[in-house]
Amino acid sequence: MTIRPIVITGDPVLHSRASEVTAFDQELRSLVADMFETMDAAPGVGLAAPQVGVPLRVFVYDYDDDEGNPRRGVVINPTLQLGPISQEAPDEDTEVEGCLSFPGERFPLKRAENVVLTGLDLDQKPVRFEADGWFARIFQHEFDHLDGLLYVDRLAEPYKSEAKEQIAEIGWGKPGFSWLPGRDDLEG
Repeated sequence: MTIRPIVITGDPVLHSRASEVTAFDQELRSLVADMFETMDAAPGVGLAAPQVGVPLRVFVYDYDDDEGNPRRGVVINPTLQLGPISQEAPDEDTEVEGCLSFPGERFPLKRAENVVLTGLDLDQKPVRFEADGWFARIFQHEFDHLDGLLYVDRLAEPYKSEAKEQIAEIGWGKPGFSWLPGRDDLEG
């Protein structure tokens, strides 16, 4: 297993729809193992293949639910059904997200409170989750990566402008930026 560099906003792989996985082989298993190691080192609660420069529809997650039960897994070629999304402004304390591909900042974002996620595991067996709360938020966040969206692309004002200013100030927004968990001093 290898910790892979995490690409930062502006890299084309993050802003394009990822391709369906067609080969369930050792290369895919190695990618998933590397993704778990990278996510753990970052640390994060989810990581999509495009974030490590691989344009495939696969993501990993690791989240303990409210009762402390661990939920860790991989979803390949997912589909996502969203519950209703409130039109109220996001709560600045309870609806804040961060992203390993936009490290160091967090912004409030309104998401659906519940989702149904389906897909495949590494053995091509179907998986299905009915998730709510933060678990639903994680699935929405990672699914967005597979469609070429970062959470900052969904922000409402004034947060959208703040994110754009930060990208300009740091010099992101173009290919070539990444960071390596465990080596670089960044947080996402």
